Amino acid sequence: MANVPQEISEAPKEKQDVKIIAKMLICSVIGIFSFFVSFEWGGKSTILIDHIVSWVQATFPVIVTVYIFVGLIAGTAHPFITGKWKTSKVNIVLSIFKVFGLAAGVMLIFGFGPAWLMNPDIGPYLMDKLIKPLGVLIPIGSLFLALLVSYGLLEFIGALTQPIMRPVFKTPGRSAVDAVASFVGSYSVGLVLTNRLYNEGRYTGKEAAIIATGFSTVSATFMVIIAKTLGIMEYWNLFFWVSLVVTFIVTAITARIYPLRTMKDEYMEGVVPQPEKAITKDRLKTAWLEAKEAVEKTPSLGKNLWVNLRDGIFMTMALIPSILSIGLLGLILVTYTPVFDWVAYIFAPFTYLLQLPEPMLTAKALSVSVAEVFLPALVVTQAAVVTKFIVAVVSISSVLFLSAVIPLILSTDIPITLRQMIIVWFERVILTLLIVTPIAFILF
Repeated sequence: MANVPQEISEAPKEKQDVKIIAKMLICSVIGIFSFFVSFEWGGKSTILIDHIVSWVQATFPVIVTVYIFVGLIAGTAHPFITGKWKTSKVNIVLSIFKVFGLAAGVMLIFGFGPAWLMNPDIGPYLMDKLIKPLGVLIPIGSLFLALLVSYGLLEFIGALTQPIMRPVFKTPGRSAVDAVASFVGSYSVGLVLTNRLYNEGRYTGKEAAIIATGFSTVSATFMVIIAKTLGIMEYWNLFFWVSLVVTFIVTAITARIYPLRTMKDEYMEGVVPQPEKAITKDRLKTAWLEAKEAVEKTPSLGKNLWVNLRDGIFMTMALIPSILSIGLLGLILVTYTPVFDWVAYIFAPFTYLLQLPEPMLTAKALSVSVAEVFLPALVVTQAAVVTKFIVAVVSISSVLFLSAVIPLILSTDIPITLRQMIIVWFERVILTLLIVTPIAFILF
């Protein structure tokens, strides 16, 4: 009879464990399917989130436009209402840019403005190809992100990949989820994840900066667009895997050189640090236990979804006026000025030294990658296949560009400056060029 109370007390515990495991598996599987499984729907093969975004845009175009308009106003006003605009020189400059972004957005939405802004490759391109898709994608992606990272999957994969991520990339094992989310899903979703984990004390500022500048590249879906534009879809598998491997090799290098190497490896001020525990034995068992512990700490599903949706909306507000100003400036400089023709001379010694077929053309393509990820492809559409392949891989591996990723990072709490990101972009372009050129010559 002495054992009866113990058996009774163990029953609720077993029932609780079953509930935790069920929640972990169901939510994580939905999250994995949403971000990492492509399927065809409506003649388009992509991941669930991209399908939802496309459906929302096609079904509710007026609502999306109104939503973007409200987001532009709110995102521009927010730093002035809260006083954040005057907290640093960077915030002052960004807040002023947002005012110009709002003005440009109003003109584009209501269909009036100067010819240079209404050029289909300038203003409408930014609005239709970047602002509206990202404006819808980030909140929706944030909802599904809650399922992907809040129910043990992050801790489980982090524990398993710790022996690779920490020595190679100087980042926690959990950053492996960031890397995959960016390549298969979207850099915007990856950056939402990175910023959230930095705010939660699970990344240091240095780790968050390495992840943001090293893994947050465009998705496989956008890589298809680049490959189609360049006419290299017949080499799709080569392009995808070479881009993936080269991007990660370059990230491992940039994490070890200035400016990322010298950044402070500190957690966000006022946040309780949650570093990964070093695992030396029973890795699979420890990974499972850490995943269960994470599920137990997670708030209710409704609250969790609301917090993620709210964060996604605030990030969207901060992002869209920035893209409509900084991104617009980049495209104007490319289209209407010789600035990037001058920048091309920085890369010319490398393209000549590597004996590329069209060295100056390639140098120009490399120089414009900082403005917009798609522009290099447009520069070399008539070039040799080896040139197209090299430029396409550099576009992906360089990661940082002014029309989206750089403003998005600046809109987060990740402690990296515009100057540091431009330096990292330059390093990534040169390193990628040096690594991919011999590979391209061997393949073609």
